[in-house]
Amino acid sequence: MDNRQNDNRRESFDLAVIGAGSAGFSTAIKASELGARVIIIGFGTIGGTCVNVGCVPSKTMIRAAETLYQGRETSRFNGISGNIKLNDWSKVVAQKDALVSELREAKYTSLLPSYENISYREGKARLVEGGVDVDGEFIRAGKIVVATGSAPSVPNIAGLDDVSYLTSTTAQELDQLPKSLIVIGAGYIGCELAQMFSRMGTEVTLVCRRRILPEAEPEISEALAGYLSDEGVTVVEGASYESVAKLGDGVQLSITKDNKSLVLQSEHLLMTTGRKPNTGDLGLNNVGVEVRENGGIVVNDQMQTTNPNIYAAGDVTGRDMFVYMAAYGAKIAADNALNGCCSTRTYDATTMPSVVFTDPQVASVGLTETSARNQGIDVDTSVLPLSAVPRYIAARDTRGVIKLVAEKDSGRLIGAHILAPEGSDSIQTAVMAIKAGMTVDDLGDMIFPYLTGVEGLKLAAQTFNKDVAKLSCCA
Repeated sequence: MDNRQNDNRRESFDLAVIGAGSAGFSTAIKASELGARVIIIGFGTIGGTCVNVGCVPSKTMIRAAETLYQGRETSRFNGISGNIKLNDWSKVVAQKDALVSELREAKYTSLLPSYENISYREGKARLVEGGVDVDGEFIRAGKIVVATGSAPSVPNIAGLDDVSYLTSTTAQELDQLPKSLIVIGAGYIGCELAQMFSRMGTEVTLVCRRRILPEAEPEISEALAGYLSDEGVTVVEGASYESVAKLGDGVQLSITKDNKSLVLQSEHLLMTTGRKPNTGDLGLNNVGVEVRENGGIVVNDQMQTTNPNIYAAGDVTGRDMFVYMAAYGAKIAADNALNGCCSTRTYDATTMPSVVFTDPQVASVGLTETSARNQGIDVDTSVLPLSAVPRYIAARDTRGVIKLVAEKDSGRLIGAHILAPEGSDSIQTAVMAIKAGMTVDDLGDMIFPYLTGVEGLKLAAQTFNKDVAKLSCCA
C-alpha cells in the first residue's frame, strides 16, 4: 500500500473516495486514469460486499450444490445412475474462503501499488466542510465520492432481538451444515440460499410476505416456487410474521397465513429480507447531503448528491444493488466529479440486466408486463415454455419459461425475462436487442445457433405471431 497515507495532514487530494469495495475502487481507478490524485478511505475488510460476503462466496457455494443436484438427476437419461453426496461441509466452506482470499488479494489489495496517484487509508470517515475527517484527522479533498455499500436489513419482528439468527454473511460461515433452516425473505438472496442449503441436505422452509421474487414476472415466480417445492423446499408465500422465540437449541417462527396461525420450527433462522445503505455516522446532514426514504443517498443522473462537491455510487444510493451497476455508476461519478460541466456521462439503467442464481436461473432486462402497463404502455407479450426449445429438450431439462414484453403498436422489445438452466448466459442478447431498439420481428428473424439456450429468445419472439410447434428446426 502507498506509504504516503502517513502524510495526509500535509496533502490535499483531487478526489477522496469513502469505501473500498467495487464502487470505491472503480471510482479511484477511473479518477487515476483522468490524472487525479486520489485517496481511498476504507473501513472494514477491503473489497466490500461482493468479493467478501456476497457474489463470490455465494455463487461458488451455489455451484457446489448444483453438482450434488446434477449427480442425483442423472436418471433423466436412460442407462445412467449416480450416487453423489456431501462428504464434508467444512471443506466446501474452506475452499470458498480460499477463493475469497485469492480474489480479494488479486482484485483489490494487489492493485494499489499499480496506481502511483492512488493513496489508501483505513479508518472511519465522516464528511466535513472541505474534505473528510478520518478518525480525527482531516483530509482535504476537492471532490468526494461516497461508496460505502450496504448491509443486511432486518425487519421488526417481535422477539427477534432475543434470538440468534443468521444473515447471508454468517450463514456461509457456519462450521456445520444446519439440519433445518427457516429462511425469512424470498428475494434473490433468500431463493438462492434456500435452494443451496436444501441441496446440501438441510431441511429448508422459505417464508415470505408476498410471493417469491415479488418483482419478477408472475409466470416466473410461480414456476420457480414449484421447482423449489419439487426439490423439497417448503415454500410459504403470503405470510405475516408475528413473532420469533427460542425453542431449546433452535428457534420457532409464528406466522399468519390465510387467516390461520402457524408455528414453524427449525435449528436456525436465516434473515434475507434485503439490504440497507451504509449511511450512518457519515455526517451527511452536516454537509447538506439528502437521503431517500430507504436510507439511500439522493443522486441525480450524474451521480451528484444535493451537495455539488459530493457524489455517491453503488449500494449506498439505495438503488440497482448489483456489483456491476456499482462499478458503472462509480465511473460516471468520477468523470463528473473531476470534469464537471465538461462531462456528458449520465446514469441509465434502462437496459440493466439482473440475474438470480437459482437453478434454473432467473435473468431479466427491461420492463415487466406490469411495470410497462403502469407506465401507460400498451403491450403484447409472449410466453414460451422451455419444452419448446430444442436445447432443453435434448438436455432433458425443460424447467423454465421465457417471457418477452413488446410495445403493442411498434413491436419494439422492451422487456425480456428468462427462467432457464444457465439462463444468465442468454440475457445479454436481449440487453443488446433492447438497446438497439429492435422489434420482436427483428429478433425472430436473426440467425441463432441451433441447440443453444439463447435460441429460445428467437423462438419466444416468433411466438408473437407464429405457432413455433409448427416450425421445422431453425425455421
